[in-house]
Amino acid sequence: MQHTTFRKSILGLACGLVLSGAPAHAEGDLSGKVTSADTSIVLEGALVEIPALNLKEVTSRDGRFRFHNLKDGLYQVRITYLGAETKTFPIEIKNGENLNTQLAMGGTEAALEELLVVGQRASQASALNRQKNAKRVTSIVSADAIGQFPDQNVAESLQRLPGMFIQRDQGEGRFVGIRGIDPNLNNLTINGVNIPSPESGVRSVAMDVIPSELVDSLEVSKTVTPDMDADAVGGSIEVKSLSGLDRPANSFSFTGQLSQSQLRDETSPKLSGSYSTAWDLQGGNRFALATAVSWAERKFGSDNMEVDGGWGHYDIEDDTSGEEVEIFSAEEIEQRAYWIKRERTGLALNLDYQTADSDYYLRTLYSVFSDDEYRLRNEYKLSDGNLLSYSDNAAQFIDAEMDRDTKDRFEEQKIWSSVLGGETRVDSWTLEYSVSYAKSSEDEPGAVEADFKGEELQLGYTALGQTPTLTQSANAHDLANFELDEIIWTNNLTEDDEVSFKFDASHDFVWNNHNATFKTGMKYRSREKFLEANVTVFDGGFNDATGADFALAEVDWGLGSFGPGINRTPLRNFFNSNLSGFEINDLDTTIESSGASYESGEDIFAAYAMLDLDLDKWNIIVGLRYEDTQFTTSGNRVELIVDDVADIEEVVVTPWNVEKDYDHLLPSLNVRYDFNDKLLARFAYTQTIARPSFEDSAAFQLIANETEEDDGEIETVVEAEVGNPHLDPYESQNLDLSIEYYPGHIGILSAGLFYKDIDNFIVLTEVQDNGQWDGFDEVLQPVNGGSASITGIELAWAKTFQNGLLFSANATFTDSDDALPNQADRVGNLAIGYENNQLSARLTWSHKSESFQFDDQDAPVYEDVHNQLDLNVKYYINDNMHLYVNGVNLNDEPLYLYHNNSRYAYQYETYGRTFEIGFSWNSF
Repeated sequence: MQHTTFRKSILGLACGLVLSGAPAHAEGDLSGKVTSADTSIVLEGALVEIPALNLKEVTSRDGRFRFHNLKDGLYQVRITYLGAETKTFPIEIKNGENLNTQLAMGGTEAALEELLVVGQRASQASALNRQKNAKRVTSIVSADAIGQFPDQNVAESLQRLPGMFIQRDQGEGRFVGIRGIDPNLNNLTINGVNIPSPESGVRSVAMDVIPSELVDSLEVSKTVTPDMDADAVGGSIEVKSLSGLDRPANSFSFTGQLSQSQLRDETSPKLSGSYSTAWDLQGGNRFALATAVSWAERKFGSDNMEVDGGWGHYDIEDDTSGEEVEIFSAEEIEQRAYWIKRERTGLALNLDYQTADSDYYLRTLYSVFSDDEYRLRNEYKLSDGNLLSYSDNAAQFIDAEMDRDTKDRFEEQKIWSSVLGGETRVDSWTLEYSVSYAKSSEDEPGAVEADFKGEELQLGYTALGQTPTLTQSANAHDLANFELDEIIWTNNLTEDDEVSFKFDASHDFVWNNHNATFKTGMKYRSREKFLEANVTVFDGGFNDATGADFALAEVDWGLGSFGPGINRTPLRNFFNSNLSGFEINDLDTTIESSGASYESGEDIFAAYAMLDLDLDKWNIIVGLRYEDTQFTTSGNRVELIVDDVADIEEVVVTPWNVEKDYDHLLPSLNVRYDFNDKLLARFAYTQTIARPSFEDSAAFQLIANETEEDDGEIETVVEAEVGNPHLDPYESQNLDLSIEYYPGHIGILSAGLFYKDIDNFIVLTEVQDNGQWDGFDEVLQPVNGGSASITGIELAWAKTFQNGLLFSANATFTDSDDALPNQADRVGNLAIGYENNQLSARLTWSHKSESFQFDDQDAPVYEDVHNQLDLNVKYYINDNMHLYVNGVNLNDEPLYLYHNNSRYAYQYETYGRTFEIGFSWNSF
């Protein structure tokens, strides 16, 4: 009832302000567009000022600005844009007219025109102008900058910004983190639309799904204002797609590329193109269209070693000394070989319609990402009961087991987002409104995993370190000794969709001779996510098939001797032809399917009010945001009952439904102080939240209830792994203090200090003793586990020199009182480049220090330091065409995770180098 009352009060306040805000008599408006001297390029992020009135505006993506209610008179309009000389234009308002004008920078100077033609300088100037004039702590990557690096997707482009890091999958950037905060705790929008995640358990969106060719810019907000979504503990990432208003009419672009994966010796193509145009209509109206398409196929692979389950402590007698020693030995070591084909297809269609008082737009983006993977794995199963000998970090195991298994799966992720909206200007009021729909899905049709078991083998390792050297008896490489033991067929579908409605109203006014804007609004989001798991476990009826029936020649594996492999095609044919004769394990099939399936829903209502006030050199934004969340989830309680005494073996499935409501009132303050045109400081205090992941909060319970008799005594052991629908969201208080210096020409020198105090941190722990699980011996459940804080310093320096040299460097240093997942103490980037009218080159180095990942076997697992070198070289044939060559991962940097100590490998994976050659043409 209280929530409903609050909503009605906010609605009434907003409507009252809208209806009562019109002035008694209108005065003249000044609007316009800032362009290059030849009017071919619009300048986004330029600062437009009327010094006599202390009025300031920053040009939008189509170069436009607008000042309301100007009295008749002559005004000096000053425009500042990094990389160009400041220019002043005399503008006269007569008889209360609404004047629309076009202001061209550059004049007779060639400097700006050269700046705007050449790639690296143009992209850096555009991004820095927008960053400098932003009213919150922001980092920006422009569309041109994305092409200046040899990045394979949007995620890798974002890692170049201060404070950003990425999580990689198969050597390719996927998830993006901000300032040491896990990607699940950030917010991602495309054209203002909240994007749901295609993957089943998480909120974070794998940004490798989004082709970079469809992107106009990437904007990272590290502090939020009340008109932004509150679910941004780390920050918020906004992806803006291209618009027909950003470019000259009838603009074309085309790119073609071939890449070579060194490890698997595969060649892959990539094609993309775009078209945009605009029409001037009667009455000064404009209509614009922009469309883009991108397609890329990438064939590659990786060689991998993993220690499954960590390392265990054994007490043995050393063969050399005869003394009893404790060794730290692997329980299971895996050799893995991957063959992967990833395909991306992206489409965008954007429409804009402008009138004198209103703008309307339609933004759409569709992306399909498929991942076709075949994996071979050898599992060396090593236990202390089979330990034959140990000496000098070399261990031999007798009568050991090895599994040779395969994974043959095709996975397709789709993202669709569309937003229909507009902006209407009524005197000193601006009304913004939109309705949007976004849907993500992940389909895994007909994946097949086959397990071949081998027994009575002699196995061992002869060294520790990143890649232990494995040894095996001759019969371990004879596939006839490996009998087909189990096949798992999977057909999973995840869908996540969201509908939202948004309305904002802002009113410009003067308070004590200071310009101010009052803004209020509301937003409603309705989200539904489900995972429909369909798993069948086959454990018989294989007609004594062995690995020899599907033999593949010796696998070319760069980390040692892998032995023969199992051929994908004949194994899949065997499965399809003999499926009807396989025996189904009903218990495991029910557990895997019913236990993993769930459906969750979220309805979020938000309302806010904020004041944006200019006080001479100060800009202050202060306000409140209210968010009410109604969460529902439904799943299953799945209990496996095995009673050897009563001879019972069954699975009991019981539906489980939970509802939870919570709300937050979140204040924020953003302050900016301009010392002069080149030096400014920022301060922010904000409160943000992050809702629990869907996997943690889903309604599921997996229970194992086993009863057996031993020496006349009956013993029952009950263990469980359960979700927690009653989780509270993360709550974070954030402090930011930074200073930015913009020297002459194009460049920035900045330093920032940030602090985050996060409550309700979610951890997986044993809860059998909390009074809710009587009779259970062990229960694992995610719970709100207290608080954590993180402190950091962010440094950046970027400079373009007039002799063509370019330099940029940034580093972020963080420290937390507890080990936070994926938090690295140091993240940094270094780029050195050179550019003239014909040649552009950039060598980049990215660094991420070791980071905690999770605990396994009561010991922490860390990801080791990652350093990567990349190279981009372009040759400009003319102003519209260029050739380029990229080198990715030139130093062949692997992924390395270790268990407690860098001597004890947990995962080692190498990908090799990738080289790309391409051609690009554009008409603008």
